[in-house]
Amino acid sequence: MTKYDVVVIGGGAAGLMAAGQAAESGARTLLIEKMHKPGRKLYITGKGRCNLANQAPLKEFVEQFGSNGRFLRQAVSGFSSESLVAFFKDKGVPTVIERGGRIFPASSKASDVLDALVKYIKKQGVTLLCNTEVDSLILENNKINGVSVVDRSAGNKKVNKRDEPLLKNFFSTAVILATGGASYPATGSTGDGYRIAKETGHRIIDVRPALVPLETDNQYAKKLCGLNLRNIRVKLLVNEKKVTDGFGEMSFIRSGLSGPVVLSLSRKAVDALMKKENVDVSIDLKPALDENKLDLRILRDFNNFGKKQFQTILEKLLPIKLIHTCILATGIPAEKNGNQISVEERKRLKLWLKDFRLKVTGYRPFEEAIITAGGVDVGEVDPRSMASRLKPGLFIAGEILDVDAKTGGFNLQAAFSTGWLAGRSAALQSRTCIVE
Repeated sequence: MTKYDVVVIGGGAAGLMAAGQAAESGARTLLIEKMHKPGRKLYITGKGRCNLANQAPLKEFVEQFGSNGRFLRQAVSGFSSESLVAFFKDKGVPTVIERGGRIFPASSKASDVLDALVKYIKKQGVTLLCNTEVDSLILENNKINGVSVVDRSAGNKKVNKRDEPLLKNFFSTAVILATGGASYPATGSTGDGYRIAKETGHRIIDVRPALVPLETDNQYAKKLCGLNLRNIRVKLLVNEKKVTDGFGEMSFIRSGLSGPVVLSLSRKAVDALMKKENVDVSIDLKPALDENKLDLRILRDFNNFGKKQFQTILEKLLPIKLIHTCILATGIPAEKNGNQISVEERKRLKLWLKDFRLKVTGYRPFEEAIITAGGVDVGEVDPRSMASRLKPGLFIAGEILDVDAKTGGFNLQAAFSTGWLAGRSAALQSRTCIVE
C-alpha cells in the first residue's frame, strides 16, 4: 500500500501520539521511523524514569516556555497533563506526582510508557515502517501530496547505477513532521526535520543545545568532579548582571557543571555565549541563611571550636570534597586555629559561601543536551491545529518547533500535546480532502 490518509514522520513522543490520534480519528495512517524501532529517545528520558508531564496550571505551564509559550495554549488546553495521565492509566500505566508537580510512571520505567504507546498505535491500526528515512516531501500545486523515502533496512547500501539512493513514494494529502530536535543524535534526532521544513519554505530559528551541561575554565570544577550539591541556589550572571536563578541540585563534572538547576539555567547561558557575552555562575551554598545569620553561624563555630584548625571546622559547614576549594578560594590557611581567624578572613569566608563564582566558557554538544532550542518558527504554524501556514497539508509537532522549557516534564508534555492536536487535525483534513 502506498496511499494513506496521514503520514507521520518520526516515531518519538510527538510522532507516536500523532499517529495514534490520527488513526483513532479514522485515518489510514503510516508512521515512518528512521531507526530500527521507535521511541529510542523516549526510552532514556528522565534517566530512564520518563518525566512525562507536569501538573502545573495552564498559565504557569506556558510561562515555562518564555515568549513562545502562548503558542502551546490550545494544544495543552486540549490535551492537558490530566488528559495525559488518564490516557496512560487507560493503557495500563498508572502515574505518580513528585516534587515540583513532575509526573512519572508509577513503575519509574520509561519502557512502560514506550511499550504502551507502541501497543496503542498497533491497536489503532497504524502501519509502522522502521529503518526508513524520509528524503523529501512530495508537493503538487504547492500542496503536500506525500513523501519520498529511502529504505535503510538492507544495510544503508541500496543504490542504483548512479550511486544514488533508491526512493519509494508514499502518497498522502496530510503529512505530520515530528522528527524531534538535534539532541541525543544517537537516538535518531539528527536534525533531519529542519532540512525538510526549510525545503518547504519554513524559517528555522537558530538551533542550539538546551538543558545542557555548562563548561567552566575554573580550576575547581575538575577537582570537584563527582560532587553533588543539594538545596543550593544558583544565579546566572551575564556581563555581571543576574538574568535568572534557580534552587535545587547541581553536580560537578570534569568539564564543568550539570544537574537539574544548572540545566534549567543553561538555555540563557548558551544564548549569551553565542553573543560572545561574559557568563558566570554564582553558587549560594547557604541559601537558607542571610549574610547576618550566616556570619553569626560562622562566628559561633569559630568560638566553639577555637582550638581546632580551620580545615576541621569547615567540616561542619561544607561537604568534605569542597573544603580544599574553600581554603584555596578564601586564602585562609588550613592549619590556622578558629580563634586566630580575623574578622576580614571571616568576611571572606562568608562572601564565598554566598557567592562561589565560576566562569562559564562554553557548553556541551548536542550529544549531551536533553532537548534542542530553536527550530521551526511558530509564527508559521497555526496553534489551533499545528498546520503549516505555508504548505497546505503539512503539520508540525514536537521538539522540532521553536518551543522549549526547563526540566520538569514540560517539554515532553508539549510534545505529547502538539502531537495529539496534529494527529487529530491531520485526520480531519484528510477526510475533508476525500469529500472534496
